[in-house]
This record gives sequence, structure tokens and C-alpha cells, in this order.
Amino acid sequence: MIELDPVKIGVMWQKVEAMEHEVSELRADVKELLAMANKGRGGFWVGMMVVSGISSFVGFIAHYFSAK
Repeated sequence: MIELDPVKIGVMWQKVEAMEHEVSELRADVKELLAMANKGRGGFWVGMMVVSGISSFVGFIAHYFSAK
């Protein structure tokens, strides 16, 4: 017959609760990291648009003055 030790069960229960708490903290941290990554990604694309616009303008001006 299997004997259940209430002390061992209590210790395991505390460990499980501690791990659940750590997992919930990790989930919150991962969500925060994803939010920061999405903000950075938006800034990256805005920067790419600005650089592309400036380079197109410079190319147009260079072509305009060199064609004549």
C-alpha cells in the first residue's frame, strides 16, 4: 500500500506554487519584451522611410543637374 507523507506533499505543493509564481513573472517579462520589440520595429520602419525618401530626393536632384 502507498503511504502518503503530508509533510512531503506540503513541500512539493510549496515548490509548485513558487514555480507558478516564477512562470507568471516570466510571462509578464516576455510580454514586456515583445512590446519593446514592436516599438523598436516601428521606429526602424519609419527610419527606413525617411532614409529612402531622402536618398530618392538626392538621386532626383543629382540626375536633374547631371542630365543637362
